[in-house]
Amino acid sequence: MRPAHRFAMNASVGLLTIELRLPGNGSLKGKRGILKPIMARLRNEFNVSVAEVDSQDHWQRAVIAVACVSADSEYAHGLLTRVVQALQGWRLDAEVTDYDIEIL
Repeated sequence: MRPAHRFAMNASVGLLTIELRLPGNGSLKGKRGILKPIMARLRNEFNVSVAEVDSQDHWQRAVIAVACVSADSEYAHGLLTRVVQALQGWRLDAEVTDYDIEIL
């Protein structure tokens, strides 16, 4: 039988909540067409987890959450700040109206 090892855990979880306005959108299908590539690009470029977490039934509003795990809370905060900055410059059809970063 293997001995049980205890690991000292020093991990920080960063959670970014972003509220988006989708001004030119007129349907849930159109909303999905805007959000799907945004979320895929965030996953690919920043190695984060992304999900739509609120306002799923609203055509012109979306709330997405972005999460990361790091041994360094400052790195996690900086990464999530870069996510917001990148998102603000990517698309004209998705406007960041508010965001919040939490380190857990």
